[in-house]
Amino acid sequence: MNYDHILCHRVQSIPPSGIRKYFDLLHGLEGGISLGVGEPDFPTPWHIRDAGIYSLEKGFTKYTPNAGLSDLRRAISQYMKRRFGLEYSPAGQVLVTVGGSEGLDLAFRCLLEPGDEVIIPTPSFVCYSPLVSMYHGVPIQVETHAEHEFRLTPGELRAAITPRTKAVVLPFPNNPTGGIMAQADLEALAQVLRGTDIVVISDEIYGELTYGQPHVSMANLPDMYERTVVINGFSKAYSMTGWRLGYVCGPHELVAPMIKLHQYAIMSAPTTSQYAAIEALDNGDRDIEAMKQEYNGRRRFLVDGFRKLGLDCFEPRGAFYTFPCIKSTGLTSEEFCDRFLAQERVAVIPGSAFGPGGEGYVRACYAASMKDLAEALTRLERFLSTL
Repeated sequence: MNYDHILCHRVQSIPPSGIRKYFDLLHGLEGGISLGVGEPDFPTPWHIRDAGIYSLEKGFTKYTPNAGLSDLRRAISQYMKRRFGLEYSPAGQVLVTVGGSEGLDLAFRCLLEPGDEVIIPTPSFVCYSPLVSMYHGVPIQVETHAEHEFRLTPGELRAAITPRTKAVVLPFPNNPTGGIMAQADLEALAQVLRGTDIVVISDEIYGELTYGQPHVSMANLPDMYERTVVINGFSKAYSMTGWRLGYVCGPHELVAPMIKLHQYAIMSAPTTSQYAAIEALDNGDRDIEAMKQEYNGRRRFLVDGFRKLGLDCFEPRGAFYTFPCIKSTGLTSEEFCDRFLAQERVAVIPGSAFGPGGEGYVRACYAASMKDLAEALTRLERFLSTL
């Protein structure tokens, strides 16, 4: 059979994830250290796991309503108001998804017609552009810069808008840079968007993980609520990556078609995970604060370590990644990562995997133990001495 002819050409044209490559290469290497995959090293807090176990013991293993358990949607609504000052009705404005990734997928599928453009600040998470392309959209990648702390500026946004612009992705706090958008930054973007029909897809999966100032959503600003779809989930804030649970909040007019598509593609998110998530939202605030405090210490340790070794490093204000500049080594991002892994068995991710503006940088995740971070810096010093 001619599989090249049979398979969808759009799928074949999408490159594999630059993140998973290094995870797979590290697997099985004795003594390897991974600063690559963005996964908390904390186990899911026990009381959350216990709620999932209890739901299994009670036999709560049936399908849930398509949009998610009513108690979970109510808990999400209360959480969004308590933590971020946003009000969403549990009925019609909240959809429980299989991770935040499904929420992104649904948003693009429900918005895009062939040729529609989506503005995507880069460097940013690897999934946005491939998903847009899969649904016949056109990703418009806008490079952000270290001198602007990797923020999207109003001038950059304005210059990228055309009559075909359907949406703009706001991936803040940002993976891989750790950059954030303060309220004043968002207000400047809102001034550009007011009077248009451009939808904001706000990926706020790291919204709980900011250092020095609280997260602000575009939906908090005047006239922005009606055009903003908020994507969030439980993976990062509650260390629930394997539970595969996220959610979408937004105006009923934007969420309703997403629920309809979710009915056909997924039916409902995992039931056990939903019961655990209720416990996370109801009683997990202290877990978030404890983990964030630990991340903050690791953040400062890793940034200081890179700078002491002569690598410029922007100070991340959110998420759990550093994005040191490795241009002084004379290596490309991929060369640096390949050689560092081969020589010292430490996995970091090439900045080039995250789109324009990423070349010359690498992403190092500090959701790892202090012991591993310290050892990684020791190995990095040895590696740099060989260049």
